[in-house]
Amino acid sequence: IPEGLVLLTSVSFILGVGRLARKQALVQEMEAIEALARVNVLCLDKTGTITTGDLEVVEVVPCGTMSDEKIREAMNEITFAFNDVNPTQQALMNYFEKTQKWQTTDLIPFSSARKYRAIAFGEHGAYVLGAPEFIMKNDEELLKKSETYALQGYRVLLLAETDQISSADGTVGTPKPAALIVISDCVREEAPSTFAYFEAQHVAIKVISGDNPITVSETAKQAGIEGAENYVDAGTLKTEEDIALAVSKYTVFGRVIPEQKRQFVQALKKQGMTVAMTGDGVNDVLALKDADCSVAMASGSDAAVQASQVVLLESDFSRMPEVVLEGRRVVNNIQRSASLFLVKNIFSFLLAIFSAVFMITYPLEPSQVSLISMYTIGIPAFFLALQ
Repeated sequence: IPEGLVLLTSVSFILGVGRLARKQALVQEMEAIEALARVNVLCLDKTGTITTGDLEVVEVVPCGTMSDEKIREAMNEITFAFNDVNPTQQALMNYFEKTQKWQTTDLIPFSSARKYRAIAFGEHGAYVLGAPEFIMKNDEELLKKSETYALQGYRVLLLAETDQISSADGTVGTPKPAALIVISDCVREEAPSTFAYFEAQHVAIKVISGDNPITVSETAKQAGIEGAENYVDAGTLKTEEDIALAVSKYTVFGRVIPEQKRQFVQALKKQGMTVAMTGDGVNDVLALKDADCSVAMASGSDAAVQASQVVLLESDFSRMPEVVLEGRRVVNNIQRSASLFLVKNIFSFLLAIFSAVFMITYPLEPSQVSLISMYTIGIPAFFLALQ
């Protein structure tokens, strides 16, 4: 057994951790470095990864009988009535004004399964805000209008009036469309070069997002992701067989609920892939734990950071090529150095057979073997591990 290989591997991993730390990547589990070297599928979100995450409301488009003034007044109240602040909510807060003149009588918070939030203001009426295709499933004209913005890479929210809402079971009455709220999210400047690197390294990209699949696909195209035109609505994937077929066929997955992220990772692993998963929210924790290598953004939730093997301290996805490259460098150095130990073992084994066949005393003393190992294997292997 090559006795120096354990020390060599440990030293190589420790040096790799140090180099990654200088690149603002904190390694929380040593084996993550080996997993990084073997990754051939990378699952990631759209917002904050492909894009900057700095969302901005660019247009409010009336699509019903409600006046512009009433739309503005309703959005001023709705935007600041909820406590959960996410990038979309922040964009709305930057665009609309905080008035809070109306009294809230009932409230349904946002859910990844529902894809909308709702609120009732007593005599001022009740409103729903969320994904058009979930609120107005059968309004083809409205959905077509929404799709025209999605094809340009915009995120679209629908404001609708309703007769009633129930926080007890999360249901709303019959909605009537009032306005489409168009939100932009810029693709990171470094995104095309980042994904070009992964393509050159034969690492497949899977974009998993809760947004409209058309929007996600268009954004992925702008970022230069290969196969971005192949997209699917995750809401149509009902069985494990559907998911297994989809992960091998599609690149972009839209309207994904948190439970499906874990199923996607498990399906890819069953197909023999080595999967890296990036995430920043509590909803990503299960998928992060199941992935071969999990990467979290430091700006994300504490739960995601604690569950991940690697944390990007600057929350900058463009660091990922350096992280993957470092993992591959470490493993390649170990393999290169291990060949020296193998040569030494083969030499000793053949010398032992030679001595037995010709019935002569083994020509080397243990002290001589130690010196040979030190100068021909130990020291050279150490410097090879630093390469």
